Amino acid sequence: MMSAPRKTYQAIWNGAVLAESDRTVQVEGNQYFPPESINPEYFRPSDQTTVCYWKGTASYYTLEVDGRTNRDAAWFYPHPSAAARHIKDRIAFWKGVRVVEAGKSEPETGVTARGLLSQILD
Repeated sequence: MMSAPRKTYQAIWNGAVLAESDRTVQVEGNQYFPPESINPEYFRPSDQTTVCYWKGTASYYTLEVDGRTNRDAAWFYPHPSAAARHIKDRIAFWKGVRVVEAGKSEPETGVTARGLLSQILD
């Protein structure tokens, strides 16, 4: 039996491709990109952390592209809970970062790259 081809996703902000991969993992409407798929020149470490009741403590990156800064717009779980170990060190995005299927200009579903928390806070 043949499996369906994998979709390639891109994370885009301020005209730059921040990450691209056909090995993302979707959790709660967010695509989590493998760490080797990011373009590290756009990522700066942040001191920001948040706690998810089931995934654990998230760490953040601030994005810098062409002189613009998007504070804490990418997050990852360096030490996730056992339930979330499949997303260890993978990066997800929000705060205006668009996650789209490569070759398309809009997100694939009604859920954008902002994630559940930002939808609640809006």
